[in-house]
Amino acid sequence: GPAIEAARAAVKIPVLKPNEAMMEEAIATGPRITLLATFEPSLPAMRAELEQMAAARNARIDISVRAIPAALAALESGDGAEHDKQIAVAAEEFNDCDALLLCQFSMASAAERIPARRGRSVFTSPYSAVARLKQLLAAH
Repeated sequence: GPAIEAARAAVKIPVLKPNEAMMEEAIATGPRITLLATFEPSLPAMRAELEQMAAARNARIDISVRAIPAALAALESGDGAEHDKQIAVAAEEFNDCDALLLCQFSMASAAERIPARRGRSVFTSPYSAVARLKQLLAAH
């Protein structure tokens, strides 16, 4: 965080924190936000970051979290397809949210396996960040 803030101040090009664009999109989408992570220890920090961002925007949010350690184990053993399947299965438990966030960059590949649901948007850090950077660079 502090290093990224220093970089923002030092350069003239847009600089984003890894999850910044994804979380901003989620807050704008609606108050019911689900965080999915394959690495469970990352969830408290992700939740805190999201809560701080929502508070700074005076947005009320309701956060659900779910760890999917079996997906991480599959990825570590080289089974990317099983990794993505485990994430998609876990996502099905959260049909009643506005925004579903795949919290690790390594989870982005699973987004296409998560069925579309009316009223639920799926966000990943890499896709959200690239879209935001394109937008910022076009305006720059």
